[in-house]
Amino acid sequence: MKKKSLSDVIKELRMNEQIIHWHEIEPKEARTKALPDEVDSRIQAALKKRGIDRLYTHQYSAFQTVQKGEHIVAVTPTASGKTLCYNLPVLQAIAENNQNRALYLFPTKALAQDQKSELNDIINEMGIDIKSFTYDGDTSPAIRQKVRKAGHIVITNPDMLHSAILPHHTKWVSLFENLKYIVIDELHTYRGVFGSHVANVIRRLKRICQFYGSNPIFICTSATIANPRELAEQLTGHSMRLIDDNGAPSGRKHFVFYNPPIVNQPLNIRKSATVEVNHLAKQFLQNNIQTIVFARSRVRVEIILSHLQELVKKELGSKSIRGYRGGYLPKQRREIEKGLREGSIIGVVSTNALELGVDIGQLQVCVMTGYPGSVASTWQQAGRAGRRHDEALIIMVASSTPIDQYIVQNPDYFFDRSPEYARINPENLIILVDHLKCAAYELPFRTGESFGLLEIDELLEYLVEERVLHQNGDKFYWANQSFPATNISLRSASQENVVIIDQSDVANVTIIGEMDRFSAMTLLHDEAIYLHEGIQYQVEKLDWEHKKAYVRKVDVEYYTDANLAVQLKVLEIDRSVNRKQTAIHYGDVTVNMLPTIFKKIRLTTFENIGSGPIYLPEEELHTSSTWLELREVDEEIGEKALEQLLLGIAHVLQHIVPIHVMCDRQDIHVVSQIKANHTGLPTIFLYDHYPGGIGLAEDVYKRFDDIRAAAVHLISQCLCENGCPSCVGMELDGMNVKQACIDLLKQF
Repeated sequence: MKKKSLSDVIKELRMNEQIIHWHEIEPKEARTKALPDEVDSRIQAALKKRGIDRLYTHQYSAFQTVQKGEHIVAVTPTASGKTLCYNLPVLQAIAENNQNRALYLFPTKALAQDQKSELNDIINEMGIDIKSFTYDGDTSPAIRQKVRKAGHIVITNPDMLHSAILPHHTKWVSLFENLKYIVIDELHTYRGVFGSHVANVIRRLKRICQFYGSNPIFICTSATIANPRELAEQLTGHSMRLIDDNGAPSGRKHFVFYNPPIVNQPLNIRKSATVEVNHLAKQFLQNNIQTIVFARSRVRVEIILSHLQELVKKELGSKSIRGYRGGYLPKQRREIEKGLREGSIIGVVSTNALELGVDIGQLQVCVMTGYPGSVASTWQQAGRAGRRHDEALIIMVASSTPIDQYIVQNPDYFFDRSPEYARINPENLIILVDHLKCAAYELPFRTGESFGLLEIDELLEYLVEERVLHQNGDKFYWANQSFPATNISLRSASQENVVIIDQSDVANVTIIGEMDRFSAMTLLHDEAIYLHEGIQYQVEKLDWEHKKAYVRKVDVEYYTDANLAVQLKVLEIDRSVNRKQTAIHYGDVTVNMLPTIFKKIRLTTFENIGSGPIYLPEEELHTSSTWLELREVDEEIGEKALEQLLLGIAHVLQHIVPIHVMCDRQDIHVVSQIKANHTGLPTIFLYDHYPGGIGLAEDVYKRFDDIRAAAVHLISQCLCENGCPSCVGMELDGMNVKQACIDLLKQF
């Protein structure tokens, strides 16, 4: 059968009646400037060999600004040559003075490996002895010593900087004494808990630089977010110059919104997005069109992957389609990245792990299973297609969730909207105290010394009382044998991960992945089906005390989904707004979570085919929350109906809030209670799903009127009559739930 080109497939697709919006982005010509004369002739020669004899306007501005000694944040779309914004000034500085050093920070090991190979290609062509090394968990002990002594450019990630470099800074004297530049790539990923941790790691890094007498310049690069300069300044503690005059060319892009057909008219229930994604991706893969499919969760990635491998294994072989997500081991990931670049892998199904700029070559099509959760993420994923200035197709397949339906029915909302704000809270007390311990281990604190801009004497005195620090005169010393960074994970405010151990082959028991503690409660309980690389594993035993899950390969026709019972207690009210019939509060709460039962869901039809109990201890979370209190209720509604209405509003808010505070749906949880523990009043809680909170609930409190207006708009725009899964999540006999939810929301 003759293979079709992407242009042919696009023509056919235009006829598809499920496409409800077709947005075309015109190609753009490059805007360039000549290489500045002061760039070392050897660098100029190396760039010319690579076909670069002029710079894009943003690369030129970045170089000139850094040469003046200013800190910068460069913000341009995916595949626009941001790398040269930092490689050029760094290579120039080392060419001028062999003693100069640079530290590159990437959020993941994959990115660090990727950048190293590109950087080394330029260095080889320059003919200068510049040593660049990656320093991560995979670096062998022999090479580690070489990196510390002789690395001009050290490429690492925040986790390694936090746990392996800063605590052992005395072995890195030549780096810290001569550190000229610190590069922070993919700045937009440093938000929420991760960003709050990294801001504190950078405070520790600057403190050590100061000790060794260096004062490095920060070069940050970011994908498009609403507040790149503010985020860069919060992370680094320096004022920043914003570089956003993008001069890179781009090919024609077709951005398509696809809404699956309705299968139940009165309830406005649509065909599963996963089924439609499988069908669309199959068309591209059969025509050898390199395609990336994004899915929002690990489970969804594995379900789509196993379906696609089955659909095309006769024509292409199942190895030509691979999965890619967190929890895979580094070797697997490198192999997949290489296969995509070389073209031996035609399709990849990924979580947002491949949103970042790992070089996976030229993909022609990007298919998203549902809205990725933020405008910024959507553009990042879209940028994965057509990276080499060619025509590209991006399809977003909507699910039945409220937010997906809202976006596809209101395309202008998405295409005219600026991306979201990235928020961090480095002063989160749990995170801050953890890093004060690490900083005290690295160098003793003096009385009156600040950390960032914070006065910390009181916290240091508290740590002395707790016998964590020891005070001698005006200095505070670490008072323990252990070293604190090993117990602190930057990726979560909960410290322990669960290790997943495959014991299918008794002679060869292996670790195949890991998962954070809160996710493990619902994904790795006894009898859960865990999916990895399209292979099903059944959890035979979850050893909760030792944080180990023992799994064995199985071949079954279902996956599992667990229920979580949640109880909330208010500890303290910090702020309140009283309105006519309602009140809005912000403060501290404890959340008690208990997994109760799991359901078995058939892979093909998604029907429920069985269930079982989960036996795990209750977990407690102390966090911050905004809650909405209903003080007067229309008695005609009745308690049962009111409970359903609160559930409906909570359902909508769970989808609306992440858009307004730029976070993942997992970062903030919404729970309704017909009688809150502390007042007995009907209440909806919106809480940060991290110990101590990271500022998301506070943001909800400040911007509640905007969030409420968006929720009302979403429900009223829905095509159903009385309520459905695409808005309030249900319908009730004898009541227009849709209108009742709108009326109730307007009271807040």
